Amino acid sequence: MTERKKQARIIRLLRKIHRTMGVYLFVLFFVVSITGLLLGWKKNSNGIIHPISENGISSDVKDWLPLDSLQTIAFQALQNSIDKDINLDLQRIDARPEKGIIKFVFENHYWGVHLDGTTGKVLSINRRRSDIIENIHDGHILDVLFKTESEIFKLLYTTTMGLALFTFTITGFWLWYGPKRMRKVHK
Repeated sequence: MTERKKQARIIRLLRKIHRTMGVYLFVLFFVVSITGLLLGWKKNSNGIIHPISENGISSDVKDWLPLDSLQTIAFQALQNSIDKDINLDLQRIDARPEKGIIKFVFENHYWGVHLDGTTGKVLSINRRRSDIIENIHDGHILDVLFKTESEIFKLLYTTTMGLALFTFTITGFWLWYGPKRMRKVHK
């Protein structure tokens, strides 16, 4: 077999791999591209995707209420505004001294409460759409839905998408470069 035929065979094989993977992974790539675009714009969405952070009275944490008092206020606000039986397991408490606020983000749903650190005043109760989008983007949404602690779906999803992107990059490069190389070598 001539060198040119070998190169042509390799290019046909790479084209088949590229096309087949594209067919099977189309929906996943579509989801990753749309969610990635939304995440890129989240802070510029005027609060639609990512809640706008208000400002509190004081950036000096010495002026702030104790954390347990702020947590109690956040829990009561969420129960009074959303559902008295809502799950209160916390994912994180995000203190922003420079803005004078503290955010309470909950584990089992996508709600967040922003409080003024000094007064405890409820600044906002927001649906955290950016967290939902991020969980869809990285596959963690399946772990949330199936209540897996190991994040196995996120691991499988990100591994699949990472390897697919790597394979598309390599095969795409050779689909572009291979014919140029063949023309150059066999002139």
